[in-house]
Parts: sequence; C-alpha cells; structure tokens
Amino acid sequence: MRGFSFVMKPKLTVIIPTFNEERNIRQAVESASFADEVMVVDSFSTDATTSIAREMGVRLLEHEYINSATQKNWAIPQASHEWVMVLDADERITPDLREEILDFISAPQGDVGLRIFRANYFMGKPIRHCGWQDDSVLRVFPRDDARYLDREVHADVVLEGPIRIARSRMDHFTFDSFAQYMRKFDQYTTWAAGDRDRKTARVGYRHLLGRPLWRFFKQYILRLGILDGRAGLIVCMLSAFSVFLKYAKLWERRQATDDETAQTGTPT
Repeated sequence: MRGFSFVMKPKLTVIIPTFNEERNIRQAVESASFADEVMVVDSFSTDATTSIAREMGVRLLEHEYINSATQKNWAIPQASHEWVMVLDADERITPDLREEILDFISAPQGDVGLRIFRANYFMGKPIRHCGWQDDSVLRVFPRDDARYLDREVHADVVLEGPIRIARSRMDHFTFDSFAQYMRKFDQYTTWAAGDRDRKTARVGYRHLLGRPLWRFFKQYILRLGILDGRAGLIVCMLSAFSVFLKYAKLWERRQATDDETAQTGTPT
C-alpha cells in the first residue's frame, strides 16, 4: 500500500542476576513480565531459585560469580534484544515505571540510558531520608553500548551521551532480617576494602574513627535520617559501622601483608 511504512517496535530484555533468591525471584520476574525477554543469570544457587525461574518460563543461564560488575558484563551480551534493563532480585518495576521504560525505548530522542530512583525499604519500613532518597541507578541502556565499571561493589554503567531521569521510582526491598543483612554486610565490606586498597595509602585514625562518625552525622542529621524513626537510626548506625569495618578489614589485610613480607623478605 502506497504511503505505508512498517516500523518495528524496539524490544527489551530484562536481566535479573541471582544467587539464592528464592524469596524474591517470583515477584521480580512478575514485575518484569512485560518485557520481550526475561533472562535470569544465576550463580549456581543452592536453594529453589532456579526451579522457580524455570517454572515461570524465563530464559535461565548459569555463570560463575566473581563480582557484580563482572557478572553483569558477562550477561549483557547474552541478551536477545537491543535494549536491556538490569533488575536486581530485590527490586520491583511498578506499573508507572513500566510505562516510562516502554516509552523511553520507543522514543529515546537522543538519550542513551534511563536512570531510575529507588524507593527503599529496610525490614519492611520505608526509608525516605538518610540519603536514601537520592539513591538512583542507571539501568536501561542499549545492549551493545554499555558495560559496568570494573569494581567490586556499587559499580555503575559507563555510557557516552545524555541520560534521561525517570519520573517514577522502582521499589527496592533491601533486607527483611538482620541475619540476611549481616551475611551481605560481611561480603560487601570485604569487597569495599579491596576497592579502597588501591586508593588508600595508609589506614589511620581518620579512616577508623573520623569517617564512620562523619557518615553517621551526615546521614542522621544532615540527610534527616532522624525523621525515619527507629528504622532510620538503625540504618545510619549500620552505615557508619560499614565504613569502620571496611577500613578495619583493609588494615587487617595490610597487616597480613606486612607480616608475610617480614617473614619472607619479599613483598607480596
């Protein structure tokens, strides 16, 4: 027919990295079900994560975990479609955000990625202050143009070009128990110590005392964590302790290196 032109609708793959996420995976997949492909990339879970994923009909891949950035950088090229979104298992795409994502990939208008703010919950309580109100992640981007920075924790995507900011927030259910928090807390502070190893010449009192105190003051007073009640106090205290433990682990690592050097006479 004269004057008729067919424009293919852009397609989206949602990538969900997992390890022992049986309590979260079903809700995460359901929130991403609007996508043309949902791809779960699992790090050999020992719980029911993979069986639930198979039951829900997603595309399931397994890959050995090194760190978050490496895992996501491996997963991105495996996506079947030109647009990808990375969704953590404890995150949920709301209906309003879903429409924004679809509008964005249909008409990016020169923007190369979509940055999304998160509505964070700690043990079921909404945290609206403590600095968490500014928590945002760059999560929607072209498959072939983006990769994560090579960092152990809190790596972000590297993209060249303007980034659009979504109006709607993504729900983020961080932790539902102290047992779960402490397992990840130990892991994350170890990774963070590794990241700081290249940037910190010597661990001193300002790292072990000054920086944790400043973190608590900034989040609880300056960023109004006090308005989040007891949950806000707990979040700010744990955040300050994470700073202390990160540098304490770095100090421990340096001590072990110094002891080995003293014994062998050769730097490791």
